Amino acid sequence: MNARRTLATSRRVLLQLRHDPRTIALMVVVPCLLMALLRYIYDGQPGVFERVGPMLLAIFPFIVMFVITSVAMLRERTSGTLELLLTKPLSKGELLTGYALAFGAAAVVQVAAAAALTLGPLGLDVHGSAGVLVVVAVVDALLGTALGLFLSAFADSEFQAVQFLPAFVLPQLLLSGLFAPRDQMGTVLRWLSDALPLSYAVDGATRAATSPGWTGSLVVDLVVVGACVPLALGLGAVTLHRRTP
Repeated sequence: MNARRTLATSRRVLLQLRHDPRTIALMVVVPCLLMALLRYIYDGQPGVFERVGPMLLAIFPFIVMFVITSVAMLRERTSGTLELLLTKPLSKGELLTGYALAFGAAAVVQVAAAAALTLGPLGLDVHGSAGVLVVVAVVDALLGTALGLFLSAFADSEFQAVQFLPAFVLPQLLLSGLFAPRDQMGTVLRWLSDALPLSYAVDGATRAATSPGWTGSLVVDLVVVGACVPLALGLGAVTLHRRTP
């Protein structure tokens, strides 16, 4: 993998984002609005907000980055940009890594804005480390970025790309432990939950919010989520194809 070509791809994507205020608003503003909405939904139940707030602080960036990156890569294919890029000495792995770096930088800004609002004016009180929680949320956003880039290869239109949200993300969300403890699920559902990366993302956010510093279980959660990022990018490089043969 050539670092120069990868960074050039990242720079091109960041320049495109700079001139796309709607996408910037979707990435940065929407998670903040969702966290604010969640806070006032549980205005009379602060204990509930403190329980689910850290998990959703990690989940919202994951979902937003998944949708944005899947649609963005699809546009590269349908507009012919991908075919043009692949005529140059740029591998699919370098292309996807460049995209991941660019959107990863955007994810850092996204999580920083959402965390500053949630831990500040919205008053989310975490008993663990706020800094560790932010790190977990950033890693989760990177996971959403990588999975979006990977699954975009299987869509032929933006509508199909968005369909992956209910088909691929929502089942993970239901089994992640957000709505019911994973250890209380049936055996088959628990096995499925253990195989899904979003379960470890939610576990990591919960442990970061409740345990001071780094614990062994938290490190395991982050390692699993972090390992899924290059895995998804590698699979994306294998499955990515041009619009025309």
